[in-house]
Amino acid sequence: MNTDKNPRLSYLSATKPFAPMNKSKNFLWLSFPLFILLILAFLLPISPNDYWWYLRLGSEIAQTHAIPTVETFSQTQADQPMVYHSWLSALILFWVYQLGKFPLTILLRGILLAFTYSLLWKIMRDKGASPQLTSLISFFGILAGSVNWAMRPQLFTYPLFVLTIYILIKWDEGNRDARVLGLIPLISIFWTNLHGSFVLLFLLGGAALIFGRGNKRILFFTLLAALFATFLNPRGFGVWVYVRDSLTVISNQAYSREWMPPTNEGWQMNLFFGWILFYLTVASLMSRSLRPLSVVWMLGFGWLALSGLRYGIWFLFLLSIYTAEMLNDWLQSRPRRGIPKMDYAIAIFILIIPLALLPGIRDAWWADSPSTLSTKTPVGATEWLKSHPDLPAPIWADLAYSSYLVYAFPESPVWIDTRFEVYPPEHWERYKAISAGAWNWESLLDEEGINLLLLSKNEQSQLIPAVGFSKNWDEVYSDEKSVIFKRVERRE
Repeated sequence: MNTDKNPRLSYLSATKPFAPMNKSKNFLWLSFPLFILLILAFLLPISPNDYWWYLRLGSEIAQTHAIPTVETFSQTQADQPMVYHSWLSALILFWVYQLGKFPLTILLRGILLAFTYSLLWKIMRDKGASPQLTSLISFFGILAGSVNWAMRPQLFTYPLFVLTIYILIKWDEGNRDARVLGLIPLISIFWTNLHGSFVLLFLLGGAALIFGRGNKRILFFTLLAALFATFLNPRGFGVWVYVRDSLTVISNQAYSREWMPPTNEGWQMNLFFGWILFYLTVASLMSRSLRPLSVVWMLGFGWLALSGLRYGIWFLFLLSIYTAEMLNDWLQSRPRRGIPKMDYAIAIFILIIPLALLPGIRDAWWADSPSTLSTKTPVGATEWLKSHPDLPAPIWADLAYSSYLVYAFPESPVWIDTRFEVYPPEHWERYKAISAGAWNWESLLDEEGINLLLLSKNEQSQLIPAVGFSKNWDEVYSDEKSVIFKRVERRE
């Protein structure tokens, strides 16, 4: 068949760049978006929301050589059955922290993201986009996706997701490189033990099995092997039960911001929604069509992205690929010969520069360098608490603060923390009422037997004045972001 007479078929079968370019020039153009990526990855502070309790989990696994099965971090849910699915991520985070503290931890984030977006770059180039266009799309993808770069287990799965897409696209196009389909069961093993999002592999693969054009018999047995590979974890089939429970537990859906639909707030979300509108507008004006599998992926992950903030990053990966495919004749230019050694040297120099921004290094030359930890991390207040072991327990603390206390002050179990599924809805309602300084805040604390408060001046701005006016509490510590109150001893 002469595909030149069928523009749509010609477009669908195009897998090679329109303007070939030598490897050194490709690497040079790739270094530009990676330069921005590494700067952001090294400067973004570590937020306490999940990182610290995963660090605590990793330390316990390393010390006991076993994954905890009961709750020990909190005072309110103590000894309740507990499932720690992302045990491998927790262990890696702990090992990295033990080996190189914050500099190596931040470097790990940069490496994981750099690999992810480098592979994404290759997919876009294979779709026919020029290096210039690929760099531009990568730049926007990096900026929009940076909202999902917190130090947490999900970070380990980004390269696995993009690698799965790469393999399945090759399979769908009938490319001989589809022989790497055999990597999918191996990806499944690691992904299952790293994070609960491993089900996305089967969403991608299942859609490919129904709507793809490759050898479906081979893909079927590959996905079957990948399914059995998910059982190679400490809980066996229980990982699927965990995923079901995570998706249905009320506390996740009702109280966790990342499980709620995204809103157009902040420059990253402005870029996210603007990109969607741009894609839809340009796509409606062009006669090109995506492959059936690409349409299903875009619709499925687009729906996920608009239903929960945590799913946006997966859709952005796909949006980058298909924006590049849609615009693959933009910014095309005649390939220019360069000096390969010079191209490599410039690219390597560009990628080395951001290393100066790593914690520990930047402090040596940047007097007012940003803190490695976010402002939500109560380092000073926690040190003060540890130096006053005679203070009465139990403690009630801000949500993000509690996540830090789990690791930094394990002697004092927390009342609540960022593991939303651990605490029932009524517990979260109590937290919200107390944190907001509701009319019954003090009676709620009395019922819980709380004797110590660690409050955030930003998050508990209404509660702090109320506690200050009460005769039952004394302020014993204060800094620029935190305040600690101790219950006044009752005298007979």
